[in-house]
Amino acid sequence: MGSAESHADEAPVTEWVYAQKDPAEELAELHAFSFKKRQPEGDIEFVITVKEFASRNATQMRFYAQADKQVNQSIAPFRPFGWGDSLLAALTECVRTIRQYRCELE
Repeated sequence: MGSAESHADEAPVTEWVYAQKDPAEELAELHAFSFKKRQPEGDIEFVITVKEFASRNATQMRFYAQADKQVNQSIAPFRPFGWGDSLLAALTECVRTIRQYRCELE
């Protein structure tokens, strides 16, 4: 089996990652997504930013997603987030959290 075949499941490395000199710098590419949470009292739009780190960060994850708004404001407010080894995993975890908790209209 050739080396091209053995690495077929790995994503190609983009050149921007080489701009990072020290992993502590946590250089990341940003991916932006919009998500509309449907609620009886009105829809709320969330902007989710996913950071794709040049190298794994201190928690050993490559992707981190975070919403721009808090949920669960009346009990214990927090900003939805997600970690993962892929953009899809981090984004999915963040969206799942937004769906799970109520959000007050601003």
